[in-house]
Amino acid sequence: MLLTCVLFFGSALAIYLACEYFVNGVEWFGRKLDLSATATGTVLAAFGTALPESAVTFVAVIFGKTPSARDIGVGAAMGGPLVLATIAYAVVGVALLCNRHRLRRTDRIIRVDHQRLARDQSWFLAIFVVKVGLGLVAFAFKPALGVLFLVAYALYVWREVRSEDSAPEDESLDPLKFRPHHAEPAMRWVVAQTVAALAVIAVAARVFVSQLESIGTAFGLPPHLVALVLSPVATELPETVNALIWVRQGKERLALANISGAMMIQATIPSALAIFATPWLFDTPLIVSGALTAVAIVYLWWLFRRGGVDARWLWPVGLLYGVFAAYVAWHFAGA
Repeated sequence: MLLTCVLFFGSALAIYLACEYFVNGVEWFGRKLDLSATATGTVLAAFGTALPESAVTFVAVIFGKTPSARDIGVGAAMGGPLVLATIAYAVVGVALLCNRHRLRRTDRIIRVDHQRLARDQSWFLAIFVVKVGLGLVAFAFKPALGVLFLVAYALYVWREVRSEDSAPEDESLDPLKFRPHHAEPAMRWVVAQTVAALAVIAVAARVFVSQLESIGTAFGLPPHLVALVLSPVATELPETVNALIWVRQGKERLALANISGAMMIQATIPSALAIFATPWLFDTPLIVSGALTAVAIVYLWWLFRRGGVDARWLWPVGLLYGVFAAYVAWHFAGA
């Protein structure tokens, strides 16, 4: 148990430190590729941090030898968006409130393109509704529809890469951590730092998830509770930590872009893989997960649609994950 605790906290620390290097490297990578400021978060950062959990889904649904093993992939494809739509957004709101005085902010307004984020929520919701709808019915050609989710993500990336925006004047780009004394580091150093940080994040995240499962077993928590409630939080830890780091730097625009982009990946790529390889039929906990995710997205769309979002309005969305955790505990306790 002592080794488990050491690995648990050690991997969490490793994820945080690696994310410091990753967000710094990915910002430089976006500048080198001449991407728009927001596209750096929605495409580069999101794809990098979502890669490990997408790999979990791929391994589970493609190489899983039993239906229960493949169900892990389906659960991951549904659990990720719920965590991001609730806990990750709540973390941004709380982090901004806690750092407001250090950032010398005179108000609590989140500095983002509110209309753009509202469009992202509506885009995600449209895809997510189709994704959940497919999980409620059975028909022969369902696996072929997985291609539509890949096409949807390709269109999203195309839109983000073509968009033109710029970072606010008060957002500065810190020197590359691998070359702190170089004003314009070479591309090879940018790539090396970003890839190295991502590799550490991937390994540390896997260690963190496995230790979390061990702790759940040691405390007698039901396996379903760990798989459906705790594991998704752990697998989405890199996105959440990235958001925390960027908010502390006063770059909530990048933090929310990273979350929004990761949600689009979770709604499309892992779902496509699971639809290709599994019946993609939901049980009651997955239906509840989908419903709560939709409620969170509608709330976020309403907030950003109105504009001038106060950071205090973000943290309540995190309570929806508590509702899901309570439901899962009650559901399996009575089973």
